[in-house]
Amino acid sequence: MTELDDRWLSVSEIAKYLGVSGDTIYRWIDRQAMPAHRVGRAWKFKKNEVDEWVRSGGASDGNNANA
Repeated sequence: MTELDDRWLSVSEIAKYLGVSGDTIYRWIDRQAMPAHRVGRAWKFKKNEVDEWVRSGGASDGNNANA
């Protein structure tokens, strides 16, 4: 694993990585238990935690297709 793979990512970085908007990331944190960590006032993410969450169906929501 490279240093880049193991660093904390910002909302904009994880949104770009997943191909969604920042608003979608905040919605997933609030409604779908996306793995995120508060660092001061900012949210930070570990890529491997988010990858596992997506694989387990965390980003899926049949009731909210626009998320």
